[in-house]
Amino acid sequence: MNKVMSNKWIIALYVLPALILIGILIFIPLILTGYYGLMKWDGIGSMEFIGLQNYVTALQDKKFWDSALHSFLLAVFSTLSLIIYLAISLILASKIKGADLLRKIYLIPMLLSSVAIAQLWVKIYNPSNGMLNSLLMAIGVNNPPAWLAEPSLVLYAIFIPILWQYAGFYILIYYAALKNIPESIIEAAKIDGASPIQIAYKIKLPLIMGVVKVTIVLAVVGSLKYFDLIYVMTGGGPNGASEVMASYMYKLAFSTNNFGYGSAIGFLLLIITLIVTLIIRKATATKEEIQY
Repeated sequence: MNKVMSNKWIIALYVLPALILIGILIFIPLILTGYYGLMKWDGIGSMEFIGLQNYVTALQDKKFWDSALHSFLLAVFSTLSLIIYLAISLILASKIKGADLLRKIYLIPMLLSSVAIAQLWVKIYNPSNGMLNSLLMAIGVNNPPAWLAEPSLVLYAIFIPILWQYAGFYILIYYAALKNIPESIIEAAKIDGASPIQIAYKIKLPLIMGVVKVTIVLAVVGSLKYFDLIYVMTGGGPNGASEVMASYMYKLAFSTNNFGYGSAIGFLLLIITLIVTLIIRKATATKEEIQY
């Protein structure tokens, strides 16, 4: 068996199906997206090569930059929400009563589709008979806002269901990382007189920092390409106040049949995501990782 697995051709044969699948599902669509971005095309008729004109237009498009700003705001919100997820995970990992039940409850949103979650929160945010405004009126708020119709509030209103939707995912990751910390280290700290807060901040957090860095990248990249829940809840409205790069790309390609320009927006989204990922990796790298 060792002789077989040391043969490079055998290894290549095992890896080849996965490489073909990755090429078909990822790399070929990426190349085609960049190629279509060089074209003037309605998605049906013949294509006209216009070079970088779509990309130049995108860089001068105020709506594109507004949608990019909204995507970055969601990325900031998502990154800050990791603090909440981490705090909950620390509590669940500290052997409190009912931790197993709470962990299962936090996983429930992961079982629902984004469309179902969006429809649920549209009902909650309903200005006339939604649960949120009904509660506000019950405690004395006479004119509660129309959450999804106020340009100044809609982005914050959308972030709440996003935070709720991904709570279980990140809590599960942090919980698993915390449970992998050797119990002997925690016991030694307790013997030395360390408080629970000191143990969490000075021992547990540094030991799972590698996992935290990964979740930061996941949160930021996921926010930059977020689409489905926002599209179902608001369609990018009102007046573009909740438009993000992915929804703007979708509208250009499928609502106005401007597939060339939509593809250019999609390719720019890819480039922006890669740049942001590299910046985060560079900013969070340790001295040893930088030297490596």
